[in-house]
Amino acid sequence: MFHLDSLSTLVAATLVLLIGRKIVHITPFLKKYSIPEPVAGGLLVALVLLILKQSMGWEVRFDMALTDQLMLAFFATIGLNANIISLLKGGKLLGIFLFSVVGLLVMQNVIGVGIATLLGLDPLLGLLAGSITLSGGHGTGAAWSKVFIEQYGFYNAKEVAMACATFGLVLGGLIGGPVARYLIKHSSTPNGAPEDNAVPGTFEKPETGRFITSMILIETIALIAICLTAGREIASMLEGTTFELPVFVCVLFVAVVLSNILSLCGFYRVFERAVSVLGNVCLSLFLATALMSLKLWEMASLALPIFAILAVQTLFMALYAMFVTWRIMGKNYDAAVLAAGHCGFGMGATPTAIANMQAITERFGPSHLAFLIVPMVGAFFIDIMNVIVIKLFLLLPFLG
Repeated sequence: MFHLDSLSTLVAATLVLLIGRKIVHITPFLKKYSIPEPVAGGLLVALVLLILKQSMGWEVRFDMALTDQLMLAFFATIGLNANIISLLKGGKLLGIFLFSVVGLLVMQNVIGVGIATLLGLDPLLGLLAGSITLSGGHGTGAAWSKVFIEQYGFYNAKEVAMACATFGLVLGGLIGGPVARYLIKHSSTPNGAPEDNAVPGTFEKPETGRFITSMILIETIALIAICLTAGREIASMLEGTTFELPVFVCVLFVAVVLSNILSLCGFYRVFERAVSVLGNVCLSLFLATALMSLKLWEMASLALPIFAILAVQTLFMALYAMFVTWRIMGKNYDAAVLAAGHCGFGMGATPTAIANMQAITERFGPSHLAFLIVPMVGAFFIDIMNVIVIKLFLLLPFLG
């Protein structure tokens, strides 16, 4: 047994990120489908540790003291970057797309819980293989797995969550392009022409008006610290009540409120690029730590059931994008690009959704509506709605 303290664990996490970057860079498949570097590096280390455990009986224990703080800081950055005024610019179509997203969240949990129950497994496994990891991604999966371990005694929750989130990420990238290409052929513009002739937007370009300075970073860290402190206090007050929520949800809520109050009062402007940089750092270190510490040998017996659930979820996602998302969004070119994006974050994460849409727009032409709506919904709204849906499912007698 080898035990690494918190500093050694942090060093190991940074090395995992460097290894992951190299693996993604030299592996065309991983690069093509935008597999995150911490996922690639973390899973490789977890596999190596599995081999050492099975062949030589060696086991490495990591100090996870920093993991919770990194996770909470990441959700704080999501909330700090949520500008309500910008969200409202999406108008009616934003609301319609959000309705489609919520419908998928519900059905993913129905499918996951239903198949798990039919296979005689814990329904909580089906919930983890539902909207928690597929629409929520690695960060949300890890956050809820902690809740499942502490409150429901599902001790393999983290391993299941990371496996589902990782496979969902790959599958979301695989199905987005084919689904969109099929829909474009049957859209109101079958030649793939965009709905307008405007110049492509600059969504992917960073803000250029301000530079990240040491003072900007200090201000941003202060905002994150305020969100973590206030979020913990609110979660503590709600503990044991009907409105009890995980700490990360309270932190996210505080961040949204704080960011928009400061903006409306004109007192302080949150620097989005600095928030994003710190958020990505926290998420990368958190995922690297969470993935490299996976005890894969504890979930070997669950591999086949998880694969069965994910296979059905993938098929349903493709059908849902074609028969629900595309249709209610107008059955045009923009709707087809939106459907590709929905496949991305409905099975994986917002970066996968962006990658799916870019692959389509680079070939056929820009879709400004898709690049306005998908990032906002995928990076913020989906987390809030997912929490509500998950909480409602946990109120069911056979789950709670």
